[in-house]
Amino acid sequence: MADSTASAPPAAPHPADRPADRPVYVIGGGPGGLAAAHALRAQGVRAVVLEKSDQVGASWRRHYDRLHLHTTRRLSSLPGLPMPRRFGRWVSRDNVVRYLEKYAEYHRLEIVTGVEVSRVERAPDGSGWLLHATGGRRLTGAAVVVATGYNHTPRIPDWPGRASFTGEFLHASAYRNPAPFAGRDVLVVGVGNTGAEIAVDLVEGGASRVRLSVRTAPHIVRRSTAGWAAQYSGVLVRRLPVWLVDRLARPLARISTPDLSAHGLPRPDTGLLSRAAEGAVPVQDVGLIDAVRTGRVEVVAAVEAFEDGKVVLADGSRVEPDAVIAATGYVRALEDLVGHLGVLDARGKPVVHGGRTPPHAPGLYFQGFTNPISGMLRELALDARKIAKAIARQTPGASRLPG
Repeated sequence: MADSTASAPPAAPHPADRPADRPVYVIGGGPGGLAAAHALRAQGVRAVVLEKSDQVGASWRRHYDRLHLHTTRRLSSLPGLPMPRRFGRWVSRDNVVRYLEKYAEYHRLEIVTGVEVSRVERAPDGSGWLLHATGGRRLTGAAVVVATGYNHTPRIPDWPGRASFTGEFLHASAYRNPAPFAGRDVLVVGVGNTGAEIAVDLVEGGASRVRLSVRTAPHIVRRSTAGWAAQYSGVLVRRLPVWLVDRLARPLARISTPDLSAHGLPRPDTGLLSRAAEGAVPVQDVGLIDAVRTGRVEVVAAVEAFEDGKVVLADGSRVEPDAVIAATGYVRALEDLVGHLGVLDARGKPVVHGGRTPPHAPGLYFQGFTNPISGMLRELALDARKIAKAIARQTPGASRLPG
């Protein structure tokens, strides 16, 4: 007897599985992901944002209380909705969060919260991308925009003996305000924008002593000079040769910022744009210069190890703070998500961004993984439009919005 199942017709594919009906998935509900989703909608392409937390802008909600954008309100708006003038020129953390919430609502973005994507790989039929997500979900998209954020996973150096330190230790991502550190001796490790601002915050909040551990002297610029924002200069020079910007920046730095060499913070011997290209953007002064010059923030050498409850510095000295705050940056943490696709460089950053897609991974885009001197929010807004145009032009299988 013939097998009774041999003549059974194959099951019809679910509509969501048909290549022509696949949405574009945007991984991450921060500014980059929301901007990309709106730009795609503006091109008539259905975009679904997958956000692992229960709200948009999750990383912004975790930033320290006093944080304000170092870029102007006008040049920090996302496509299709200006930031309100009442937010002021330098927008606060809380107002950034309000803006992102309003942005998602205003543009009626399709956002699914509580869904974390763990791996992206080519769809079995080769015509799209398969996303593995929480709850055993397997989602197939015509294209994918990875926008999980520049500051994704806290990075803490593997300092010898750190586990034996008896004082309080925390990464800057866990710092909120200076109240818990009033009257205490605090060592801040790292002199990026976050470390510099936390050090000033601690001084103004009543810490008894604040030391700032510096490995490499940063470029320090005034956030604004006579009304001219540092960001404006960044926009003007962003396409000039690196060597030329480095050369122009040196005399300007001597005019605009004092020499703090006597206080342990010499002028850097590397070029401003050269350092920025490596990921070390200039520190915008929000009080650090005066705090260092007056001795309220003491600059000390880099941290080498922890030993007998003390912190060992690169110059051989030892300090014994009550608390250590590691402002040592973040990693992108993209290896598990897309590392197997050969789309990351040696530092774990995407090899392309904006409207470009890796030649061997067509339909995979990256948004918000650069930190240019012209302003991250400004650049990711521009990249959102480039990504949307590229997908609309090159991905015919993407779902189209009605009308």
